Amino acid sequence: MCCNGCQAVARAIVDNGLADYYRSRDALPESPRDALPAVLDQLALFDHAEFQKSFVKELGPSEREASLLLEGITCAACIWLNEQHVGRLPGVTAVDINYATRRARVRWDESRIRLSDILAAIAAIGYRAYPYDAAKNEEISRRERRDAMWRLWVAGFGMMQVMMYAYPVYIADGDMTPDIEALMRWASLVLTLPVVFYSAAPFFRNAWRDLKLRRVGMDVPVALGVGAAFVASCWGTLGQAGEVYFDSVTMFIFFLLGGRYLEMAARQKALGVTEALAKLLPAFAQKMPAFPVDRSIEQCIVADLHAGDVVLVRPGDIIPADGRIVEGVSYTNEALLTGESRSVAKAQGDSVTGGSLNVESPLVVRVEQVGEGTRLSAIIQLMERAAAEKPRIVEMADRVASRFVAVLLGVAVLVGVGWYLFDPSRALWITVSVLVVTCPCALSLATPIALTVAAGALARDGLLVTRGHAIETLARATHFVFDKTGTLTTGRMVLIDVSPAGALDRAACLAVAAALEHGSEHPVAGALRLAAGDSLPEASDVVAEAGQGLAGTVAGRHYRIGRPAWALAPAGGSLPQAGEHWLESGDTVAVLADESGCVAVFRIGDEVRPEARALVASLRGAGRQVMLLTGDAPAVARRVAAALGIDDVRAGVTPQGKHECVSGLQAAGAVVAMVGDGVNDAPVLAQAQVSVAMGGGAQLARTQADFVLLSENLDHLRHGLLRSTLSLRVIRQNLWWSFAYNFVALPLAVAGLVTPWLAGVGMSASSLLVVLNSLRIQRMETD
Repeated sequence: MCCNGCQAVARAIVDNGLADYYRSRDALPESPRDALPAVLDQLALFDHAEFQKSFVKELGPSEREASLLLEGITCAACIWLNEQHVGRLPGVTAVDINYATRRARVRWDESRIRLSDILAAIAAIGYRAYPYDAAKNEEISRRERRDAMWRLWVAGFGMMQVMMYAYPVYIADGDMTPDIEALMRWASLVLTLPVVFYSAAPFFRNAWRDLKLRRVGMDVPVALGVGAAFVASCWGTLGQAGEVYFDSVTMFIFFLLGGRYLEMAARQKALGVTEALAKLLPAFAQKMPAFPVDRSIEQCIVADLHAGDVVLVRPGDIIPADGRIVEGVSYTNEALLTGESRSVAKAQGDSVTGGSLNVESPLVVRVEQVGEGTRLSAIIQLMERAAAEKPRIVEMADRVASRFVAVLLGVAVLVGVGWYLFDPSRALWITVSVLVVTCPCALSLATPIALTVAAGALARDGLLVTRGHAIETLARATHFVFDKTGTLTTGRMVLIDVSPAGALDRAACLAVAAALEHGSEHPVAGALRLAAGDSLPEASDVVAEAGQGLAGTVAGRHYRIGRPAWALAPAGGSLPQAGEHWLESGDTVAVLADESGCVAVFRIGDEVRPEARALVASLRGAGRQVMLLTGDAPAVARRVAAALGIDDVRAGVTPQGKHECVSGLQAAGAVVAMVGDGVNDAPVLAQAQVSVAMGGGAQLARTQADFVLLSENLDHLRHGLLRSTLSLRVIRQNLWWSFAYNFVALPLAVAGLVTPWLAGVGMSASSLLVVLNSLRIQRMETD
């Protein structure tokens, strides 16, 4: 293959059963340049509907969106160039590229432009685009690291050898004979050649591409500085007069490449969570085609599974798709999916998520969702959506950086002319220093690398970022508005309290009630059984009265359990005072009665999440305003608010009322964060500046929230809030450092106080410092 683009196309041809294409080929092209027309012809295969299924989404009758992986991105200017170039193509409606991930989201009108035309346009400006694939991404990353390491090694070796020849000339201080000095210069020139033409080749190639397109990227000042110093040194060597800068050139290139290599390694490390999720599903599954009649197993590709298939998942294996257990008891580890490190108990009838690890015992699972319908696929899609969007703060930094480069070139010209008039012998190296030392690489890295690291860390905490602006806005939120049911509470009925009214104690009353409710599917019955445990007395002659309750015999006595009026009707008694109070609070009240009257009163309600109080306390301690906004009865809302320490309660509110309430807060200057269930609260979630949806259930892919709490554990939201605040602090530190560095370095370079090699150190160190500071987000404690 002449290039990776041809390899990707060839693989697509074979994988999609289109190998007959090669029957029209009778010879290989003689060179990559000769191959260009053929490559463009092959790009037409990307328009094949079957091939597009894996990476292209249909958004409308003719609107399409593709997730692509770009190769050749070296700086923020590359991102800007591709976005501008592709965005101007007729028919392209949107293009967003993430610097940290090298991922592009392109949207176009199929009736006006084809995908192959977009890929050809990208190739025309010197970049390569592939359909996003986790394995392909890893292969490209590995190749980039290997190539960068070789270039760095050549630059480092050349730098050391050139210094061996430059050092004697420095210490001789004019006492070296001309022939020996000439020999040292020629040796330095020979050793510098591979450093300039191999190690520094990407700088020159990228700069030439930018200049051809009449744009100024960040490699332009670097290439000008290196090229000018090298040409001047060659001229000095040939003419045996003037200064040579071979040692500075090689040292400068080495430090630049070293900084970029460390930055690349840190960036790839930061993307570990996203890439781990993409590679989570296994390639093969153990299918049981005739279960339960025949338990024989055959191996199949996971992509060939369909809903209704039965698979065997052995201990230590990854569950291949979303499904339900039909046989077996085990524990599953869902840490990468939910952020919850503890294993989750699973038994027959429980649902399991594709991508989770079976820890203990074999499980037989019936597949319910495959491919794009799985929870893991929804998580990956939401992460891709967040990575593709560019927050306002990133766009602002990119605009400043691009304009700064143009200003820098103008300043360098003025500095060069001024020093040439004042001291011609110092004009060249001072101009080179100005070009290099103030290149705004750190500024372009300051925000995107921090947001990428933060998104990965939050995903490990169980808080999935789905929008680009979410982290910054969450950190600035002043008001947190919570829904009640399913958010601060679990949404499940539980027994809150028991008030015995007769001779039986609490445990005995609960046992009788659970025995009567043993066969009922009502939520109240489930709450009573859960509280009573497994050791229950035998109930006989149980009869259900629709909408009222149950009657039956336990231990020779006849009981009724259900609505207070119905249960107490035969004896004609009244409801105890505790029951009256509970009814007024809006909770569900069930009465257990016998022939003599009331035996016990049960208070049943929505369970408050145990970690909710700590979250509310943390928010209030940080000076944030907390509000409970619910459609439930005022008495129920006040009880939950009192238990959690929330003072501002708005109950009995309609969906329209919730929307108006949030709008009112925003009109008063509040930055509102809304936390709800993601689907029922969709209008108010959309209205808030930042929103968090609880991530349980099958509707994950439909949520439009900015965050999804995958584990539904509010402790993870509390940790995420703290990490978002810390991330915003790191972004501000990065931006301040970038601006401060450039404002300090530029006057020093103009004054001639910074040598070219020191300029390379400064530029590389500033970028590296931004990356390392961003990596602190991963290690920050949030407890």
